Amino acid sequence: MRMILAAVASAVLSALAAAAPALAQTPPNVLVVGQIAEPKSLDPHAATASNDFRILVNLYDGLVRYRPGTLEVEPALAESWEISDDAKTYTFHLRDGVTFHDGSAFDAEAVKFNFDRMLREDHPYHDTGPFPLAFFFSSVAEVTVVDPLTVQFRLSEPYAPLLSNLAYPTGLIVSPAAVKEYGKDFGRHPSGTGPFRFEEWQANNRVVVSRNEDYWDGAPKLEAAIFRPITDANTRLAEMMSGGLDVMVEVPPDGLAQFRDDPNVKVYEQAGPHLWFLILNTKEGPFASKAARQAVNYAVDKQGLVANVLQGTADVAAGPIPPAFAFAHDPGVEPYPHDPEKAKALLAEAGYDGSEVTFYVADGGSGMLDPVAMGTAIQADLKAVGMPAKIETYEWNTFLGKVNGGLEGQADMAEMAWMTNDPDTLPYLALRSEAMPAEGGFNSGYYSNPEVDRLLAEARRATDQEARGALYRQVDRIVHDDAPWLFVANWKQSAVTSAAVEGFALEPSFFLLLHDVSKP
Repeated sequence: MRMILAAVASAVLSALAAAAPALAQTPPNVLVVGQIAEPKSLDPHAATASNDFRILVNLYDGLVRYRPGTLEVEPALAESWEISDDAKTYTFHLRDGVTFHDGSAFDAEAVKFNFDRMLREDHPYHDTGPFPLAFFFSSVAEVTVVDPLTVQFRLSEPYAPLLSNLAYPTGLIVSPAAVKEYGKDFGRHPSGTGPFRFEEWQANNRVVVSRNEDYWDGAPKLEAAIFRPITDANTRLAEMMSGGLDVMVEVPPDGLAQFRDDPNVKVYEQAGPHLWFLILNTKEGPFASKAARQAVNYAVDKQGLVANVLQGTADVAAGPIPPAFAFAHDPGVEPYPHDPEKAKALLAEAGYDGSEVTFYVADGGSGMLDPVAMGTAIQADLKAVGMPAKIETYEWNTFLGKVNGGLEGQADMAEMAWMTNDPDTLPYLALRSEAMPAEGGFNSGYYSNPEVDRLLAEARRATDQEARGALYRQVDRIVHDDAPWLFVANWKQSAVTSAAVEGFALEPSFFLLLHDVSKP
């Protein structure tokens, strides 16, 4: 099958190339997806970008998954579960008869292997990481095999987001046999239990997956899917318009405007838990001053960015908790208004001397919302209040490596975007004092506030939804005032498909689920 699918993929792409610029036609029952970047890894425990997640959720399953159209959890590889009265023990009852794509059995031992691999430094395959989002399961003290189809998670303390995080790609279950066979190279040789099997990955060209005929939830309708990394937005648009793609995700605003009246395509839009922001280096340079951080929030015309650069495909962001998390977002936290004069006054108060700041911009990337145009517009707004900014632009994976390593000694600000599954995720991973890059976290701007740390820790332990929400609303207010980030936009995700594609839907998780998609 692998050689056949590889040959099919090569033939498809060759035919599409030959057909340009005339209208091309992809083959029936094979879906060609235009991705925004080359995946970094197909190991779900190592991946961090939504770009990679869109492939991973079709190759793997978790113990639980999000119910279609929601962020509510439903059974997947676990048919059911119980939670102890003290909320510190979760017992999962596993689905019988499931096998990994390599033929090995899925069972409780496989589940234990997965989480021990991420969480235990003495595990023999822990060094196949790093596992940057293992933070999601930091409260898991021990995973115990009760019997072949029962596994128990014992927590060090109650942890409200556990089930949601288990549905996130970091919780997807990989084949222990494949990890043992490929070691550090497992991310290039993935094996899961999902609706599609991995066929091949040609660097900077394509990832090919094929239908899993034995899938426990019924074989998917598509024969195969081809994920093509096309980093240039204009090239993706041209490919979609010429018929060389069946699906295009993260459509640039200009593209959406073009596609709305095109009878050959379908346009999809949906709000979700997304935040586009600028990380500010609070450790050194001008943004060590709170006044300077607030100043840039006043300096940037965010409404103008949303209206003009993003053409209405996003809303102006107010703080770190997206409004999509209605129970946790504080509606009283309003966006910083555009007020250049107040920005100038705050910069003077901060003692800013007019020196140039360094600004990292990605040339594309997961949820980054036209990053080059956004960066240029922000640069102009900063210049207007007397803050010259030098832009340094990097390819997405290079950009991630530089930013995730921390801005100290490198830059004063950097673009970033997160799409999350729970209000805990982004603040806990990127605002907590113990989440500094040196500790494996994503607090690249080195923000630290003990009160925020306390609230985040307490919110994780709160099992009552209203109590959790009240704690996050306090976080929203404090972080908005401290301004460790320039809060820019909450994106309405988008996708375009050819008119022939059926059964496609956007998910609030921002995942790309292909199980029910068909293309006659």
